Amino acid sequence: MSPLTTERLLLRELTCADASDCNAYERDPEVVRYTSHGVRTLDESLAYLRRNLASLHESPRRTFDFAVVLTGEGRLVGRAGIHVTQPDLREATIWYILDRSRWGKGIVPEAARALLAFGFGELGLHRIYADLDPRNHASARVAEKIGMRREAHFVANAWIKGEWMDTLIYAILDHEWPPRPSGVAP
Repeated sequence: MSPLTTERLLLRELTCADASDCNAYERDPEVVRYTSHGVRTLDESLAYLRRNLASLHESPRRTFDFAVVLTGEGRLVGRAGIHVTQPDLREATIWYILDRSRWGKGIVPEAARALLAFGFGELGLHRIYADLDPRNHASARVAEKIGMRREAHFVANAWIKGEWMDTLIYAILDHEWPPRPSGVAP
């Protein structure tokens, strides 16, 4: 599949050669604090990429996990993806993770907007959602910046890293994309 592009980013298919770059942020406890997985070794990052590559051959394909590359530097700084959870309902979930040195620079919202455009455009989805840890305020801000609304706060619904965790659900529908500036009628 063709890569997704934005003003500053290239979202391309991941390869096993990306293991070291992915592990640079996956081994950082602060970066993976709110993820479903803990700190990863290089071998664990490589194993993840190998599992991811299997999704390339699904038919129909339901998982698209992209390397987030800064075009100006040609450097992989994170991952962003979309997974069609319920094809019959045209529903998918998105995720994103970024090297800590790149936080606060608008990279994740830019990548997430590209995922939404891909999901609603190329995949023809009706609803895209993000589920996140309520303590992850930065991720909630990203969801809000890209036009998602908070739909739910599930209490102790996920067993993650040895404990029950709450989950926030943010979502956006196809007819709400792209978001309109406030005060602008549809």
